[in-house]
Amino acid sequence: MKKTGVYGILRGSFLTDDSAIKNWRIIIFIVSLLMVMIWSAHLADAKVVKIAQLNKLKRELRAEDIDTSTRLMRMKLESTVRSKVKSIGLEPSKTPPQKIKVTLKE
Repeated sequence: MKKTGVYGILRGSFLTDDSAIKNWRIIIFIVSLLMVMIWSAHLADAKVVKIAQLNKLKRELRAEDIDTSTRLMRMKLESTVRSKVKSIGLEPSKTPPQKIKVTLKE
């Protein structure tokens, strides 16, 4: 029986005999499950690629942020500000600032 069973499978008689409807249902179900599995694998691969692209963009933006912060810090230095305003004729005051005290009388 095992020989005829294997022989029947090789011939494809399990798809054409009286109980073929049950076999076709199972085959269609298994094929549909395989298609869903392949589809979900493709979606997962697409998400992995998207995550890699976003990580690369994040690293680039972080480097740009650090570069911009460094340039801003250099621009805020007193020596840089003095050299910029010197070209328009401004210079530091020779006299120190004075405190003004306000007293309220009731």
